[in-house]
Amino acid sequence: MITKSIVRSRDVCLWPLLLVLLMIVAELFGDAGRAALEYERSLIAQGQWWRLLTGSLVHLGWYHLMLNAIGIGVLVLLCPQALPPRIWLRRLALLALGMSLCLYAFVPNLQTYVGMSGVIHGLFVLGLVPQLLRRAPDGHPYDRRDRIIAGLCLAYLLGKLGWELVTGTPVSDEAAIGGHVVTESHLYGSLSAFVYGLVFGSFSGREARSASPQPLPQESIK
Repeated sequence: MITKSIVRSRDVCLWPLLLVLLMIVAELFGDAGRAALEYERSLIAQGQWWRLLTGSLVHLGWYHLMLNAIGIGVLVLLCPQALPPRIWLRRLALLALGMSLCLYAFVPNLQTYVGMSGVIHGLFVLGLVPQLLRRAPDGHPYDRRDRIIAGLCLAYLLGKLGWELVTGTPVSDEAAIGGHVVTESHLYGSLSAFVYGLVFGSFSGREARSASPQPLPQESIK
């Protein structure tokens, strides 16, 4: 977890850093970038399906982006995973798609949405549950302290989701962000992650093991 040397690994930090840089580039285009990429229900209905994916890359402003960038930083510290780019891209794409499809299906009154927070909630699920289940990518079990920290973090995440679901009140400051927080995105991002983890074996360690290079079989000496 946070104190382990893997945190400093380039493979752990590179892809989250590139994601933050991509979010920054999208924000540099301002309102024009948001208009081109945001989740907008009416335009999705007209065939602009890419908005189901790209809506997570744009934000309401720099403060909104900063909060999500901090969330990605905390993710790297608590859930350091040296995953290849194809798995990172698959996770990002399917979590964003699953969350957006749920918003489209179950929140019909929502016309527009931007932000990475729903996907980040899902990434935390994919990072914390394997630690709680003691399923490390290298096959070695996580130690007891890691399991306790992962359990506490998951308890907070579930409590946060429950609070938002029951009260409809987000933990974030809507006035500072500059818009309404779509709490349903956090729920559907997390649920998408649970489905993803079951399908691709993220919780059992199968996904990470499949990405690790397998040792070549040694020829027997005759």
